[in-house]
Amino acid sequence: MSDLEPPFRPREKIVEKQKYFQNIPKHTYLKGRFDKVTSVAIPAALAATSLFLIGRGIYNMSLGIGKKD
Repeated sequence: MSDLEPPFRPREKIVEKQKYFQNIPKHTYLKGRFDKVTSVAIPAALAATSLFLIGRGIYNMSLGIGKKD
């Protein structure tokens, strides 16, 4: 095995990224640049939308709105 593949990234870049991510005092899943959007904002928006739709459904059922005859 004399012909080894070259690495995808230079070793210096990997070490630099490792130092950056290991020294951030945040949770592991919030260390990237856009991680707040994907792990906080999107689930919060989905939860708010589902709670609104559930509330609207309960309101409509209690008043008999939208019944099919």
